[in-house]
Amino acid sequence: MSASGTSARGSGRLSSSDGASAIHSLDTHPQYRGFKGVYYNPVVQVYFLGFVCFMGPGLFNALTGLGGGGQLNATTNSNANSALYATFAVAAFFAGSINNVLGSRLTLLLGSTGYALYIGSYLAYNIHPNAGGFVIAAGAILGICAGLLWTAQGSLMLAYPTEDQKGKFIGIFWSIFNLGGVVGAAVSLGNNYDNTVLSNGTYIGFLVLTGIGVLIPLLMADPRKMIRSDGTRVITPRHPSWRTEFYGLWFTLRTDPWIVLLFPMFFASNWFYTWQFNDYNGALFTIRARALNNLVYWLSQILGSVSIGFLLDQRGLSRRFRAFSGWLVLFTMVFVVHIWSYFYQRDYTRDTVSNKIDIHERPYVSRLWLYIFCGLLDAMWQTTAYWFMGAMSNDPAKLANFSGFYKSLQSAGAAGIWRADAVKLPYMNIFISTWVLLVAGLVFALPMIHMRVKETTEESDETL
Repeated sequence: MSASGTSARGSGRLSSSDGASAIHSLDTHPQYRGFKGVYYNPVVQVYFLGFVCFMGPGLFNALTGLGGGGQLNATTNSNANSALYATFAVAAFFAGSINNVLGSRLTLLLGSTGYALYIGSYLAYNIHPNAGGFVIAAGAILGICAGLLWTAQGSLMLAYPTEDQKGKFIGIFWSIFNLGGVVGAAVSLGNNYDNTVLSNGTYIGFLVLTGIGVLIPLLMADPRKMIRSDGTRVITPRHPSWRTEFYGLWFTLRTDPWIVLLFPMFFASNWFYTWQFNDYNGALFTIRARALNNLVYWLSQILGSVSIGFLLDQRGLSRRFRAFSGWLVLFTMVFVVHIWSYFYQRDYTRDTVSNKIDIHERPYVSRLWLYIFCGLLDAMWQTTAYWFMGAMSNDPAKLANFSGFYKSLQSAGAAGIWRADAVKLPYMNIFISTWVLLVAGLVFALPMIHMRVKETTEESDETL
């Protein structure tokens, strides 16, 4: 999933503080009563946090999934996304230090402003076609802001729950966040059902919602005043400095070199968005069909993550069997989706695609089903990548560095392929590169699974 963090994808990079999340106040305190008891309840605050990301990254997903940011010409959108992921890859290393100084709520507020600016730039571009430079600049700024937002989100998500509440809190957050893409797609469909281009009203609606998202952090409670369900106070973890981040990545690479075999999988994890969003959805369909495709894409993500998660968490099966089964599911899905896609891609190029397919036309239904499978594959890929990392170690510091590699390589790959689309590399070239990268990611991951995924994590694998 994207600067949102395309799939639980976004917060994985930020779990670098997980080791520090154990630093909670050990003194117990009486629970608040009345209004304070509700307001300072960590469950209520995680709802606030979820709606911040619903309004920001969630609506970003909805806009990006339309193909070309809803524009007829996708070049500006591709350049903006390239700038976004390039700055995000760098900003993520420095955002922790900023969060330490400003605190999570202010960092969250600053991070969410980038999403409002980005969507506002598309409104300006829709009104003034010469404002493409503004969109690209807004993309670069959003990359920095996204690093801030997901760092702050990671701090709060680690601090709010007790040990036995983490699954519940993560479930609440990701359910609300992912609904942002679904609701945003539904709004764009309803607002543009009879349009040939995305209306100003859609951008204005998204802008208003992201503006509300900017204000939500102002309503959130000071974490230092919150008391968790076990009576302990919430203490947000302190992020390591950027120097410590870089050293941790190098040390992890030296002590656990098998992670290198997952690098192609990481690199490919955002690569396929360019072909799916711009070169398939954006190229072939009317704005009405693009909006409907976008809606079912994000709905299918929910099904994809739940289904592969159900397989990977089957305690009745051995962990190695689950790992190889997850790999086999991904391998099958990659070939099903891309063989199917090839029969469509071979029939159009940038020069020949002209007549857009609408929802009432006969070729539409089969192509909609392909897009559903694209959404399933995306969710399964991201979920399985994180599961593989988690199967290699239980040590929070090591896992944080694994996910650091993941987000950095993911962002670097995305920056490169969005730029390739902006310079109008042939659709078929982008499609083949996507297919090859996904297969390569799985082929390289196979020996890592064989060598490093064990029935239980050994102590020698644990500590950096």
